[in-house]
Amino acid sequence: MDYIDAYLDNVIAILNKARVSQHEAMSNAAELLRDTTLAGRNIFAFGCSHAGLLALELYYRTGGLATINPVRAPGLNLDVDPATLTTQMERMNQYGIYIVDALPLGVRDVMIVHSVSGRNTVTVDVAMRAREKGAKVIALTNMNTSQAVSSRHASGLNLYQVADIVIDNGGCMGDSSIEVPGIPEKIGPTSTAVGAALLNAVVVQAATLIVEAGKIPPVFMSANVEGGDAHNAAMLTAYKDQIFYMGHG
Repeated sequence: MDYIDAYLDNVIAILNKARVSQHEAMSNAAELLRDTTLAGRNIFAFGCSHAGLLALELYYRTGGLATINPVRAPGLNLDVDPATLTTQMERMNQYGIYIVDALPLGVRDVMIVHSVSGRNTVTVDVAMRAREKGAKVIALTNMNTSQAVSSRHASGLNLYQVADIVIDNGGCMGDSSIEVPGIPEKIGPTSTAVGAALLNAVVVQAATLIVEAGKIPPVFMSANVEGGDAHNAAMLTAYKDQIFYMGHG
């Protein structure tokens, strides 16, 4: 059996399922990003460990919205050795609250939170605290996993239970997707590939809705094509009040 095809076929199948089953949720998320952008409010994206890769995917990105800000908390982005510290830190009580309280986040803002299991304390605290401050939460999670595992948060709730909009990435229990004879564990996680596609689809739809509202969305160009540097510099200047990743505050 060709496992290159097996893995890619599985990713494509999950995407095709999600484009139908999650279309309404993604449309709602796009409308929320449109409204937030047009209102001059703030958008943040957060995740722990590999889930945080999608926060990085969304910001300062060719073809992405300039106004999406990553939340990069120390110790949660595979930025420590040993790497297992990240696993321990995402279970810490109160840390998620401190993270959100350090952000310029408030009423009518948006927090995008990605977590496959949605069970860990920091993730739930980030979502709950964001909502307490008046922001809306878009959760990207794996419902097969999240509904099968218990919460590690004191409330007993998982991410999907404390979000305003929930997008299911449609992955397998535990994320890994391919069974190979001779390997005891499944191999081949899908959450990053599928999640990036789903969130970028939301961004594209949001930008389209901004155009339909009569405005030009703040979209970055590649810095490696002619005119890219000047265009991006103009975006950073025009939307400086909604951008918090340029070393000013």
